[in-house]
Amino acid sequence: MNRKTRYYLVAGLALAALAFIATACGGDDDNGGGGAGGGNNDKPLVIARDMDINSMDPSRAYCDTCQIYLTATYDTLIGLDPKDNKTFIPRVAEKWEGNADRTQYTFTLNKKANFADGTPLTSADVKWTFERLANVKGSAAYFMDGITAIETPDPQTVIVKLAASDSSFLAKVNASYAGIINSKLASANGATAAKDADTTDKAEAWFLKNSAGGGPYTLANYTEGAEIRLARNDKYWGDKPALKEVIIKQVKDAVTQRQQLETGDADIAMQIDPDTAKKISNKSVTIKEVPSFNFVYIALSPGAKDNKIDLNPKIREAVRSALDYDGIIQVTLGGGGKKQAAPIPNGFLGTKNLQLPSRDVAKAKQLLKDGGQPNGFTIDAMYPNVNVYGVDFNTMMQKIQSDLSEIGIKLNLQPVEFTVWVAKIRGDGIPLTAVYFAPDHTDPIQYVQYFGMVPGAPWAGRAGGANTPLLNQAEVDLSAKALASSSDAEREKLYESIGNEMIKDAIILPIVNPNLVLAYRSELEGMHYSACCNLEVARLKRK
Repeated sequence: MNRKTRYYLVAGLALAALAFIATACGGDDDNGGGGAGGGNNDKPLVIARDMDINSMDPSRAYCDTCQIYLTATYDTLIGLDPKDNKTFIPRVAEKWEGNADRTQYTFTLNKKANFADGTPLTSADVKWTFERLANVKGSAAYFMDGITAIETPDPQTVIVKLAASDSSFLAKVNASYAGIINSKLASANGATAAKDADTTDKAEAWFLKNSAGGGPYTLANYTEGAEIRLARNDKYWGDKPALKEVIIKQVKDAVTQRQQLETGDADIAMQIDPDTAKKISNKSVTIKEVPSFNFVYIALSPGAKDNKIDLNPKIREAVRSALDYDGIIQVTLGGGGKKQAAPIPNGFLGTKNLQLPSRDVAKAKQLLKDGGQPNGFTIDAMYPNVNVYGVDFNTMMQKIQSDLSEIGIKLNLQPVEFTVWVAKIRGDGIPLTAVYFAPDHTDPIQYVQYFGMVPGAPWAGRAGGANTPLLNQAEVDLSAKALASSSDAEREKLYESIGNEMIKDAIILPIVNPNLVLAYRSELEGMHYSACCNLEVARLKRK
């Protein structure tokens, strides 16, 4: 493969942390899936998972299942080499370059690239996609922050200009949320990239039944709460995937996923926890436990509309100190996970020297007193009723409820459907919640831009309230320096400082960095976990 134009992650992720690619992926090229074939590959691949779909619209989708779906149905400008999980490789863009200060990136598109309906994929589609992602203002819109212009001098050239240095931009356009949309098809069905797209775009319902990408698969059917069916895109311009059909099936709990995997009703079980995995002895099933960059956290929002408590820094730190992290990891994952210091996952640049959280009940009680709540308080805790990374949220929250009760904090647990939770967190906010995060892309700045107390960060708004975001100027200044730096050593120090500031914020309290259990039928080849895309189904095939 020609890799003259590849870029390496400026994040400089430690190789040891990246060693979670458990098996070699099929093929040596970016689209490698062994090519279209018959036989066992004509049998549908069934993936059992508790789906967390918030939208099927590429500009609005933001979830783990979304990453899998979008990667399958939409092509990105560049790909990620699964062999090291850090090297960028050609996809729609056959080459690219950035200027010295990282304020401009130029992409040259492959003339062969097309959409599933056969129409050419051009620079105009890239420009329209990026502008729509920004203007629809979904959760991944921050990828496009700082863009001042997108120029398309010809159908195969895209020039992106930025207001300030952004060393993470290549990582962003590699992410599944930046998949290129067929602008003409989407526009004909209510989509718009105009600046008021957040109010005038009418395509979200259409995307529930249709895909508009150029990826190796197309959407055949989506039944909310039941399944996603993908059909092989036989007009795919790259190497066609081996599997003819992929079904992502809603299966909520780990035990049922295990049963379906053992009986052969499912080929992959995506949320088997380590404890359940130990009970699988079927020789037709392969189990591998590997580190991940995913994490589960609780979050406090002083500015939530329904919050009646002064969740000042001392109270927030009291909550952190009261939690029995080791016990939570044991009860949820059977010990199959790690503690995490800050809302930047273990293994990312700047995290190796951060102090991990530990329980101190006496300290927590004193902090409550110092924070003006010596007798404790009652607080609502709404959270999605899901099982993610093997962590059953009901089990986790019941344990957290028990831990906090020891210092006088009573949680009013309110498990709800994921869509209900999304509407609430984006609306009035939630005083105390639990949720999870997988990498959006492969640079640590994403965690500052999403969890940091910086302008435009979703959690800065949720923490302080929609009209008065909670800001930390140190994080603002440090992140600007990190984006402008070309030195990994300097970036390491900067992100460590950012991590310590985020710990002091005590808004996002990481609970566990779960190990990832790869559980699949042994006849599958190419099973892997990708930092950009979760699982690339186009790389899978049957032996």
